[in-house]
Amino acid sequence: MESMLCLLSPSPTKLPPFKKLTSFSASKTTFSSLSFASMIFSPQPKTPSTKIRSSSKPIKTPSPKTPITSTSAQESSTPVSLPLKKVLVPIGYGTEEMEAVIIVDVLRRAGAEVIVASVEPQLEVEAAGGTRLVADTSISKCANEVFDLVALPGGMPGSARLRDCDVLRQITSKQAEDKRLYGAICAAPAITLLPWGLLRRKQMTGHPAFMDKLPTFWAVASKIQVSGELTTSRGPGTSFEFALSLVDQLFGESVAKEIGQLLLMQADGDTQRKEEYNKVEWSFDHNPRVLLPIANGSEEIEIVAIVDILRRAKVDVVVASIENSVQILASRGIKIVADMLIGDAAESVYDLIILPGGHAGAERLHKSKVLKKLLQEQDTAGRIYGAVCSSPAVLHRQGLLKDKRATAHPSVVTKLNIVSNGAKVVIDGKLITSKGLSTVTDFALAIVSKLFGHARTRCVAEGLVFDYPRS
Repeated sequence: MESMLCLLSPSPTKLPPFKKLTSFSASKTTFSSLSFASMIFSPQPKTPSTKIRSSSKPIKTPSPKTPITSTSAQESSTPVSLPLKKVLVPIGYGTEEMEAVIIVDVLRRAGAEVIVASVEPQLEVEAAGGTRLVADTSISKCANEVFDLVALPGGMPGSARLRDCDVLRQITSKQAEDKRLYGAICAAPAITLLPWGLLRRKQMTGHPAFMDKLPTFWAVASKIQVSGELTTSRGPGTSFEFALSLVDQLFGESVAKEIGQLLLMQADGDTQRKEEYNKVEWSFDHNPRVLLPIANGSEEIEIVAIVDILRRAKVDVVVASIENSVQILASRGIKIVADMLIGDAAESVYDLIILPGGHAGAERLHKSKVLKKLLQEQDTAGRIYGAVCSSPAVLHRQGLLKDKRATAHPSVVTKLNIVSNGAKVVIDGKLITSKGLSTVTDFALAIVSKLFGHARTRCVAEGLVFDYPRS
């Protein structure tokens, strides 16, 4: 069984050179804690420890140049009357893609202007699981900006790359000195913030593989820990809670609750994890190969989560763009670079074809003649296929859901005339579907379970720090 640390960094490769820096100490602040997961769906009175901190004046900055599209009509109610909040999310070689993308996606849904900045010489960055992300700008261009929040994703060696960036160290240290919000998740609290001196007199948490590097007296094994202006969290599996905690501190509890509902987050026990009908074995005498077609407007959370989790389980995943370029612009403005174009991908045979959601992206997937042919061949050959969020509608329009049980995003499920009792993930023979967004982790783990069994799935879930049944 792979160790938790190996799962944290699925595909270690040679590290590019980068100058290491000395640490920097921030001013001391008091700490407080917040159990945000329980607060989202059962509103509580505010206490001093959960007081929202934000700039006294709105920061006048231009709107993001990247157009942002809605995953569904239901998601078009993004708050617009609140003061603009400016957020920095730095990324580097080996950054954990689920953490980076979920933070950006969720904060943009809440109305924040989120700037993704590369600490590398180039804007295109290969993340820990091999997904290639393109930043909005370089970190050097952010040196003189003022941010309401600086949020550091984790991953290895990504957290070390952030640590060794002098400009980012200065930005984050100034953030702490000025008592503005900053946060870190996974390996970043121990590997990035600790050497900078930005954890002093703070309670913090982090990925279990790095907890022994944190000060014992101040380290807490909680999903979310808020200590003054600092917020920390554990890993990819707690990224939604982490991002929503940041939304709460920037915009307030009511906005965080609304965004949580749009993300389909449910209180524990409210929704069945998985339903399976017409059970068949998904077994292969070779390493399973998965095709994930993507398009402009595809939902970035679903793309990166499916790819990241399946690659952690050692599945061979090919990401193929149906556009004229390998680079696509996802639904919340994140730029993702595919492995190849769909025409080149069509020359191979895949054990599974999985469609990510996003309303605009699903429409573009439906119009791809190459993909339509691949899906029809997949069905005729009795191979596995599936979809999440809005994309079960693509399968429905191509006749691939006939006499099948399935699920989809609530905004489209009633239009598909499909039967489901409300589970996050529905498997019917060699078809697998999901509601999407926050349920995509369960979706990807359900695939791992069908391919490899419970033991490997449990191991992957532990690496993600994601709650998963022991049996």
